[in-house]
Amino acid sequence: MISLSYHTAKRTLFWLFYNLIAKHLPRSTVPYSLGAKRVRAFACRHLLRSCGKNINVEPKVTFIFMSQTQLGDNSGIGIRSHVESAVIGRDVMIGPELMLLSGTKGFDRFDIPMAQQVSYENRPVIIEDDVWIGARVIILPGRRIGKGAIIGAGAVVTKDIEPFSIVGGNPAQVIGSRKSRAKEESSI
Repeated sequence: MISLSYHTAKRTLFWLFYNLIAKHLPRSTVPYSLGAKRVRAFACRHLLRSCGKNINVEPKVTFIFMSQTQLGDNSGIGIRSHVESAVIGRDVMIGPELMLLSGTKGFDRFDIPMAQQVSYENRPVIIEDDVWIGARVIILPGRRIGKGAIIGAGAVVTKDIEPFSIVGGNPAQVIGSRKSRAKEESSI
């Protein structure tokens, strides 16, 4: 007979609650949300490695490796996002349909099909504080997004992003800096 520890049983129940109920509740901004934001936050507090205050996880967000993911105070994840292993800082805004990947598929051997090859190790994505990530962004494993950065919609992040950079495109390239824009505006 299989014996589950209390902790494992509790996590399993919260995982079921999140994936069967909370994940499918309405968006947090609609009048009929009926506290959906609070319900999803409650579930995340019991499932994520750490979970800050005043978080907003929108509907249909899929978490992989929930116990390895951290979400900081006042941060939000947009609708239909896919989040693998990540450390997300404070005051982070993430648009809809983010693909945040932390693992890759093995493909080095030729004697067995790729589908049967072992995946490489988990490499969490680190998103520092005060970052804005647009809609449909893809972030590849092990990337670091620097403090105050902005990632434009549809960008594919293949390299680390420096603090206060504005990036966009596929692959994501620096298209500006928040610091230089602040200097331009202050000189006017």
